[in-house]
Amino acid sequence: MKTSEVLIVGAGVFGASAALELAHRGHAVTLVDPGPLPHPRASSTDISKMVRADYGNDLFYTRLGREAIAGWRKWNAESGQTLYHETGFLILTSQEIQPGGFEYDSRELLQSLGQGVERMNGTKLQERYPAWNPEIFPDGYYNPAAGWAESANVVQWLLDRARRAGVVLREGESMQALLTSGSRVEGIRTESGNQLRADAVIVAAGAWTPTLLPWMNAAVRCVGQPVYYLQPDHPERYVAERFPPWAADIANTGWYGFPVQRDGTLKIANHGTGIPANPVTDTVVPAEMDSALTGFLERTFPDLADTPIKSRRLCFYCDSWDGDFWIDRDPDHEGLFVATGGSGHGFKFAPVMGKLIADRFEGKENEWAPRFRWRPVGARKAEAARKR
Repeated sequence: MKTSEVLIVGAGVFGASAALELAHRGHAVTLVDPGPLPHPRASSTDISKMVRADYGNDLFYTRLGREAIAGWRKWNAESGQTLYHETGFLILTSQEIQPGGFEYDSRELLQSLGQGVERMNGTKLQERYPAWNPEIFPDGYYNPAAGWAESANVVQWLLDRARRAGVVLREGESMQALLTSGSRVEGIRTESGNQLRADAVIVAAGAWTPTLLPWMNAAVRCVGQPVYYLQPDHPERYVAERFPPWAADIANTGWYGFPVQRDGTLKIANHGTGIPANPVTDTVVPAEMDSALTGFLERTFPDLADTPIKSRRLCFYCDSWDGDFWIDRDPDHEGLFVATGGSGHGFKFAPVMGKLIADRFEGKENEWAPRFRWRPVGARKAEAARKR
């Protein structure tokens, strides 16, 4: 494909990875974001994101996840730092795992691909991970080929690499509208009144996408998910060796979490239905979620039940209607490309995301791209997809 001037709106993990890859392919790339970067309300931000290939019986995402994990290991080597912590992933259930359930199907598929996983029961749980209540979670497994990424640091590292690759970063600029000539998109107008023109515009604005491109409201929407940060009195009990990243009967509870950070912060969040939200105006975690967290802690981690909440935030998902990413040219707006729809599980694929977006942008064959194409909108099933 002939190289071109490309304007990317949004400097989260979709936009930053695409900018870097397209710059390496010779395109002149400008990246626009209101900032500060990493953006504090973007889903790409935060102290940690889960990295796993556990996707129930979905072979597509399992294979893509395994490819991404290989990429994470490569990024660690390239960066000279630990952006990805391969501490394993503990997946537990409130009853014996059964065929057709997320946990059973994940384990079976991973094992069929040669990934060793360890069955977990109440006795093993009590011996190795004593913070857990083994009576509540008697079954599950531990996957050693998984872990978590330092999400905000990853975005910053990508942006630094993009700058060195020649990407022009316009931090502090917000898109107000597209510049069009008939059905063709020729650039954007910013809220400050600047007109930025390019051969093509890629909107990778995450939860802001439905606002910027209102005709996509049926395909994608913003929902808020609660995230909590605790400061336990005994942080040594929650280091990765004794408290690896985990999911607690997630199809039913939505709760998942991470080991304690170097500063003693313990993050616990919910990956559930979420609440319809606006990333600009909605910032308050509903009080009922605080109560739900308290009840979960009392049952699951008794020692954390009385730990004060240090802080809380809403993580803004850009949900596609079916839970799959949305990466394709807009068929009704020539010159416009959309890369969005992370649906709460996109960050883990950061090492493969840039190539995926760039290949689709350039019209190159990519085995993953067909699932993320522009597609008809059906009945919403993103919430159900989160239970995989």
